[in-house]
Amino acid sequence: MNVAIQTSKLKKSFGDTVAVDDLDLCVYQGELLALLGLNGAGKSTTVRMLCGLLSPDGGEAEVLGKDVIKEAQVVKSFIGVSPQESATAPNLTVYENLELVARLHGMSRETARARIAELEAVFSLDEVRNKKSKTLSGGWRRRLSIAMALVSKPQVLFLDEPTLGLDVVARRELWRLIESLRGKVTIILTTHYLEEAEALSDRVAVMARGKLCAVGTPRELCALTACEKFEDAFIKLASGEEGTK
Repeated sequence: MNVAIQTSKLKKSFGDTVAVDDLDLCVYQGELLALLGLNGAGKSTTVRMLCGLLSPDGGEAEVLGKDVIKEAQVVKSFIGVSPQESATAPNLTVYENLELVARLHGMSRETARARIAELEAVFSLDEVRNKKSKTLSGGWRRRLSIAMALVSKPQVLFLDEPTLGLDVVARRELWRLIESLRGKVTIILTTHYLEEAEALSDRVAVMARGKLCAVGTPRELCALTACEKFEDAFIKLASGEEGTK
């Protein structure tokens, strides 16, 4: 399998606090990897480094063979990011938000219009295309945020807590949209909803105190920890009851 993301001994500290500690991680092209951990485990710091938004203190990281430090602009050109905080412009309509991103990526007006039409169809955004972002529900804003991240047809997509705070129906709808992207785009998903990780991911990577504890399918992690339920396996790994690897 081709490698999409590779890190080696990746490190980041904030003062005396070690956020990411010698992280060795491999993500394959077309894979959906759920990056899990308790608060402060180092997930967000890892994602920010891989996106070129934060410089590592040591180690190496590559996205599609490009160094995230030395070739940061190249990396940014083929990734998409849907952050936990809303990245939409509140006073612009759904269409205007999508058009803004398309134009920032250098698309002509006609190319942008065609790409937006594709995304409106996939995310059912046509029914709210003329509504301002600030008037949308949380579920619609998350749809819009993910659609914006996909405007440039990225090869790697980072989804940071995409369903945080949504009701059950909106969360399930977004699950279906994310599932439709599997195999087409390499995805790193961070979430605190374990059932979400179990349902959507090809593999799960669990971090604790900046270190990678284990990587595998939910079933493999259950076998590793001698747990019947994935939730129990995660708790054992994230709390440090199992050794890191």
